[in-house]
This record gives sequence, C-alpha cells and structure tokens, in this order.
Amino acid sequence: MNPKATAVVLIEYQNDFTTEGGTLHGAVKGVMESNNMLANTVELVEKVRKLGVAIVFTPISFTDDYHELATHPYGILKGVVDSKSFRKGSWGAEIVDVLKPQPQDLIVEGKLGLCGFASTNLDFILRGRGITTIALCGFLTNCCVESTMRTAYEKGYDVVTLKDCTATLSEEEQRLSVEKNYPMFSRVMTHTEFLEALAGEQVAAGSGRGYNQ
Repeated sequence: MNPKATAVVLIEYQNDFTTEGGTLHGAVKGVMESNNMLANTVELVEKVRKLGVAIVFTPISFTDDYHELATHPYGILKGVVDSKSFRKGSWGAEIVDVLKPQPQDLIVEGKLGLCGFASTNLDFILRGRGITTIALCGFLTNCCVESTMRTAYEKGYDVVTLKDCTATLSEEEQRLSVEKNYPMFSRVMTHTEFLEALAGEQVAAGSGRGYNQ
C-alpha cells in the first residue's frame, strides 16, 4: 500500500450518529462502544495524515423538508426522515468535533443516499489525486459503508474496510456484515493492521532509496 496513493474515506461521522443527543446515536451507541470505533478512527486519522494519506469525508445532508427524497420514502431513508436527521445547517449534520477536518482534508458534498459515489464526485476526486487504494470507515456498517464498498470494488479500487472503525444497529448485524459480506468486496482489516501495512510500505520504500544510493 502506497500512502500517497491511498485515501481513508470517512462515511457520516456526524453528530446525529456519533454524539450524545444525536437523533440516531442511541441506535448505534452499543456497537460504537463495543468496538471502540470512534476512538479507533481518531487514532487512525491522526497517524495516516502524517504518512501523507488523503482524508476524505463523505457526510450526508438534506433540506429541512427532505424534498430531495421520494415523496413516500421507505426503508433506511424513511428512518432518516422520521427522526429528522442530517438536516443541513443543524448541529446533527455537523462532523463530530474529534474528527474536525483539517485544511488539507477533502469534504465531498452531495451525498443524498447510501453509496458514497452515487450522487457525488467522489470518484472524480479520488482519480484526480491518483488514489488507487481506499480504506472505508463509518456508518452504517451494513448500509452506507457496504454500499460504498461494493461500488468501489466494481470501479476497480483496491478496497480495504476497517472493521473496528464501523458501527451499525446491533452486534448481530455488525458481525454478519463484517464476516460474510465484507470479504467478498474488500480486504477486511483492523485499523492497527492497516497502519502496519502502510508503515511497512514506507519502510520498504525507504530501504529501496538507501540501496540505490
């Protein structure tokens, strides 16, 4: 893994999911605590920034009346509407403070559904920066993360999913998605395994330069 050709894609690290008082926090809090996903993500981001890995945020947001969606939404998006989540300009739609974007980070706008590629220019941004490997983190494990993973796989990216940097509504859903679905469309790692792989690449590159000298 070449850090300069790698991006960490952070899916919906917004207060409505991540933070006490968020409209959907209670639904994901149990899994977040059991795998320490938020603290793991903070550690990951701090360390990969130093290696030159691109940090890409893909938040979701809607107008107050959700007119971007179907007149009668169903499934997961109905849950978003019913809970009045991710409204533009609201505290709930803001990226959580502990992952406050830095000037060099990228924030992809326009996410209105599950897949991070579908209604955004994420693919254009990644390819323009020469990104070939993406590591996915965020919410929900079996929804937006998995949808983005499947599309990235079909677009030809080298896809990594960081299982201890994801969360969903129950331990059962988390386990089934990580164990059964993720391996079909990505390389499944913990955040520490991913960091070790990146560090190993840097060591190897450094050794190569020394040998050539």
